[in-house]
Amino acid sequence: MKKTAIFVDVQNIYYTTRQAYGRQFNYRKLWQQISAKGDIFSATAYAINRGDEQQIKFQDALKHIGFTVKLKPYIQRSDGSAKGDWDVGITIDIMETAMDVDTIVLLSGDGDFDLLLDKIKKDYAVNTEVYSVPALTANSLINAASVYHPIKTDLLL
Repeated sequence: MKKTAIFVDVQNIYYTTRQAYGRQFNYRKLWQQISAKGDIFSATAYAINRGDEQQIKFQDALKHIGFTVKLKPYIQRSDGSAKGDWDVGITIDIMETAMDVDTIVLLSGDGDFDLLLDKIKKDYAVNTEVYSVPALTANSLINAASVYHPIKTDLLL
């Protein structure tokens, strides 16, 4: 049976689905769709830890579905801007997992991941699938994916 690993850039999916649709992403429905095609080898959601109650409930819901949740502290800079980027962590985990699975599923619209997808397809012969909001996704990422799944209203709450 096909083995799949899922990697979710939580902040990217949260903000893009909110901006495009004013709604939240349905992680349970995603899990059902992917698990119907094969075994989920691993599923990791990368989020920023602000410590608020609503966020903790959301993270608990992800864990209940089957995701491992990795948190990074929310950093407020002195100039008022915020930092909370998981790109390097996601990249390392995908590189370490690619040799053990048939498919890598990435939920993000961030074009910085295009080189990563090209590399793991070439080096590990894995399929790469991307889920993201089409209007807020880099074309380079869409083109780098073996299969692109636009997030539309059927995957929203």
